[in-house]
Amino acid sequence: MALIDSNYMAWLLRQSSDAAAEPETYNRMALIPSLAQALKGAGLGLDIQRVYWYTDNPDTQFPHDQIVRQLDAAGGEPGDVVFQAMSSDIARLAQHHACEHLLVASDDDRLTAAIDDAQLHGISVYLLADESARHMDQLVTEDPAWCRLLAQADRRVLLLPQAARELTASPRAPAAPVAPQDPEVVRTKLLEVVTQWWDDEPEDLREDLRDELRGSHGIPQEVDRHMLLRVRRALDRPLSFPEKKILREMVRTTVLGITEESMPV
Repeated sequence: MALIDSNYMAWLLRQSSDAAAEPETYNRMALIPSLAQALKGAGLGLDIQRVYWYTDNPDTQFPHDQIVRQLDAAGGEPGDVVFQAMSSDIARLAQHHACEHLLVASDDDRLTAAIDDAQLHGISVYLLADESARHMDQLVTEDPAWCRLLAQADRRVLLLPQAARELTASPRAPAAPVAPQDPEVVRTKLLEVVTQWWDDEPEDLREDLRDELRGSHGIPQEVDRHMLLRVRRALDRPLSFPEKKILREMVRTTVLGITEESMPV
């Protein structure tokens, strides 16, 4: 999960982008790929399942897997409203064990206690920052509150200039509907994604998954979500219901070592 304070993100993009002028809006369509790239740059091979975008200035973009928390700052400070909403959501995610990894984009040091509590619930928390986070020894004297918040994180994730350029580019218009793909082409792509995933899995996790699948008819929810995300990126579209069924059977047959001939047609 990623929790993004839109006002902080605007500041962060100004710090990280070499654009000559501040754009009127930000390209949220590029947000999840940019965050995933930032996590990869920090040595974290994680997928972003969902973004919560906290703003008092909603836009007209409707990207997948992003929930807009439209905040009413009337009669109060915008920063206070965002803090209350983010801290409340962090607490609920922790209490319900809703995720294992949490990326937070905020410089509000009041979140330190909420982040600490989430970590005590077993969540790994990462903070999105600019290049100044590389120099904690300077920040401790120049901006001690910001330094304390960064120090609380399990990992500091830097937003790199290329990602900042993509996020400040004009949002692309929605793509025109594409023609249906050949089922055999789709099937081949699904098998490529499943094979690549399985080849990358360490042997101890393979054996655990084999044991789990031998006693069930489906696949674990976390594996299902991960594979659907990988395939959606590979095909640049979500799967249909029949395609999801084929994908899940491919995962089972691959994990359990069943031959290709037994896969559904």
